[in-house]
Amino acid sequence: MGHEIDLEKYDIRTDLVLDTIENSKKDIKSDIYKDKGCTVTKIILDSKNGLLLNKKEGTYVTIEFNDVTDCDNRDNVKEVFINELRIVIDSLKLKHDYKVLIVGLGNVKSTPDSLGPKTIRDTLVTRYLFLLNKDVQRGIRCTSCLSPGVMADTGIETFDIISSVTDKIHPDLVICVDALAASSINRINRTIQITDSGIHPGSGVGNVRREISKDTLGIPVIAIGVPTVVSSSIIVYDTLNYLFKHISYIKDNQNINKLLYSRNNYIDKIKDRELSIDDREALAGLLGKLSSEEEYDLISEVLNALSYNFIVTPKEVDFVIEKLSDIISSGINSCLHDIDVKKV
Repeated sequence: MGHEIDLEKYDIRTDLVLDTIENSKKDIKSDIYKDKGCTVTKIILDSKNGLLLNKKEGTYVTIEFNDVTDCDNRDNVKEVFINELRIVIDSLKLKHDYKVLIVGLGNVKSTPDSLGPKTIRDTLVTRYLFLLNKDVQRGIRCTSCLSPGVMADTGIETFDIISSVTDKIHPDLVICVDALAASSINRINRTIQITDSGIHPGSGVGNVRREISKDTLGIPVIAIGVPTVVSSSIIVYDTLNYLFKHISYIKDNQNINKLLYSRNNYIDKIKDRELSIDDREALAGLLGKLSSEEEYDLISEVLNALSYNFIVTPKEVDFVIEKLSDIISSGINSCLHDIDVKKV
């Protein structure tokens, strides 16, 4: 039997089910397809697979894309996100006039953690119209928003705030939006995960708060997240392995035009490359002989001992968060209201 990663031992911080599956080497059935330049992966975890991966059972939809700073790309991602979110909502079989509470999790004062609060800033809130008995336009759903902040600011558990509000206003569905952590640098700001299994706020950076899910609130919870941070150990680990892949590619293509090594789609050229153990050892000595698990464990051990295992985000995160929050808020508005929300 091959060696398997103990996720708790190696402290691999990730909220993405795709990362978890890749790290654990488990063979989990998935449905993968392309849509408007995006890669969509649908995974349904039963109780057995959920236990193996330390994830709650449920449906997980992951949308991967290249860039949201380009207008055309952003429109494509938005359209795919709307389609996938609508499918997840429809699968819950809610009553026709269901009410929704949209929760923006995170810290608005910390840019990589501000996705949730910035998303609800642009979501359409209508509950006050229903309370005032106004003549609400056909197609408008009863929606409300909440940004509970973080426990360091409020002193109150996020779950306690959300559960108190749901007990008072009685929504039929809660949609939580939060920034996540990833265990691969190529998914940072380039992935949206949608799941009906709920969420643990702050789990990606080690601040585990009480779970927000149907099990704890008594109503369906859809969690929407984007990985915006990654640990230093992951960056070092990925850099070493991309180096090995790069050298493997050069070895097999050294007599071919150097334009092959250009940055354009280069990751697609090298992502499946592997060096032999002998080549790895010749290049990196003892480090080259280590398995992936041992390599990551060693990097984490050194950086943790030095207190250098930082949580890192890309330098352009301010700009990208604005674009991502626009995609998610527009997508939520389109799925919940059968109108052109721009005209409201």
